[in-house]
Formats: sequence, structure tokens, C-alpha cells
Amino acid sequence: MFLQQLINGIALGSTYALIALGYTMVYGIIALINFAHGEIFMAGAFVGLLMVGVFKLNIFLAMACAMIFCMIMGVVIEFIAYRPLRKSSRLSAFISAIGVSTFLSSLALMVFGANAKGFPDQAFPSHQISIGDADISTLQLLIIGVSAVLMISLEFIVQKTKVGKAMRATSEDYNTAALMGVNVNFVISFTFALGSALAAAGGVLVGMLFNAVSFNMGLMAGLKAFAAAVLGGIGSIPGAMLGGLLLGVTEVFGVAIGYSSYRDAIAFAILVLVLLVRPTGLLGRKILKKV
Repeated sequence: MFLQQLINGIALGSTYALIALGYTMVYGIIALINFAHGEIFMAGAFVGLLMVGVFKLNIFLAMACAMIFCMIMGVVIEFIAYRPLRKSSRLSAFISAIGVSTFLSSLALMVFGANAKGFPDQAFPSHQISIGDADISTLQLLIIGVSAVLMISLEFIVQKTKVGKAMRATSEDYNTAALMGVNVNFVISFTFALGSALAAAGGVLVGMLFNAVSFNMGLMAGLKAFAAAVLGGIGSIPGAMLGGLLLGVTEVFGVAIGYSSYRDAIAFAILVLVLLVRPTGLLGRKILKKV
């Protein structure tokens, strides 16, 4: 039973981690909480559903299309809603983020309706694999595997590539990086694109896991992913990964012991407890105010 719940928690936590990475990367670069990120996650789920249901693509091609669509979407949102306000107060950017979030969820409601949509059965025929007393589905293994590949790829991009070096430089000191010849506008757009692509992949995986895609699915998932980012240490990529996994495992074990009515509260209670002990999160560090 323990192994069964652990796998369930890791699968769920992997999706939280994918979304949380977008929050933490954007905050690490420009100290902005992108509250429209949950709606990008929702858009990715709908694009993946359309690719599978209408165009009959396999799930991997559908996920790739969703990631490309949301990369473009993230760059456009940054250019229209955030870039003009970059030198304004944090409150202005915060209000803009809420406005974009409301617009996107309302648009999805108008286009797709209020009822949840499900992925067709042929999208990914799932089978059960018995390991001891645990029955693990191939869909769970797919979610964990895809999430691991994407997170490792992100870590490689950030640590081993030229644009990753520019991202780390911009994160350390925005103005100094610009003076040293770093194209900070490109770096910020690239960061939004990367985070949006990961959120899109998470949206497709969550849509398949729960077999439900709806216009408001980004709200709670976005809040939990934000909690995961803060739990791990906002601005820390490994912290977002760790925070997402911890949140998913804790939530699943809380449901398993009979607190299913409090599954959402459990995530935020854990966040509050950790922040009382370590305000910067598990792997976070103090970030100087960027001007």
C-alpha cells in the first residue's frame, strides 16, 4: 500500500513540479509572480486534447504541439502584459497578471464551455503493472518519465548552454548583465517560453491523469504549483522540483489516511509550517531586491 501511494504521489507531484518551474524561473529572473501561469497550463491541456481528439495525433506529438503553442503564448503575454510594466511598481505587474489570468479563463469558458472534456481512450491505452502489492499504471510511469526528462533537460539548458549562462547572469543582477552585453529582453522572453512549455506538458499530463480538461483547471493547480515553488524556495529550480514532489506525495498520503476533504488544505498547511521554520523555503536563498 505504501508503494502504491508513493507512486501516486510522485506522479501527481511531478506535474506540480513542471508548473512550479515556470513560476520559479520567472521570479528568479525579474522577481515577478506570473499568476497567468495556471491559465497557460490550462491552454496546454486544451491544445493537447484538440490535437488528440480532432487531429488524431499520438500523445507525444500532441504534447509537442501544446508546448510549442504555449511557448508562443507565454512570449506574447510577456511582451504585451509585462514588458511595458517592467519599470513600474510590483502592484501594477501583479494587477496585469490577474487581468491576463481572468481574460484567458473567460476566453476558454466561451470557446470550450463549462463542462469538462476527457481525452479519448485511444490517446494512451493504460495498463496495470503489479509490483508487490502495488498496481502501477503505465500512464503514471509515462507522467513520471516525461516529467523527469523535461526537468533534466531544463537543468541542462540552464547549467550547460550559453543562453542558460545568460539566464543565470540576469538572475544575479539584471542591470549588470545588460551592461555586459546580455540581451535581457531575449533572456526574459526565453524564460517565459521555457516555463510555458513545461506548464503545457503538465497540462496534457494532468488532463490524461484525471481524464478531465476544463476552463478553470488552472486555478487550483496554479495555486498548488506556486505553493510548491515557495516551499522549495522561490527562484530555485531544484527547489521547485523538490517542492512539487513533496507537495504531491504529502497530498496523496493525506487522502490515503482519510483526509480527502482536506487535500487542498494539506498542501497549504505544509507550506505554512515550512515557511515558519525556513522563510526562504527548503532550498531557497535570500534574493536582493532588483531595481
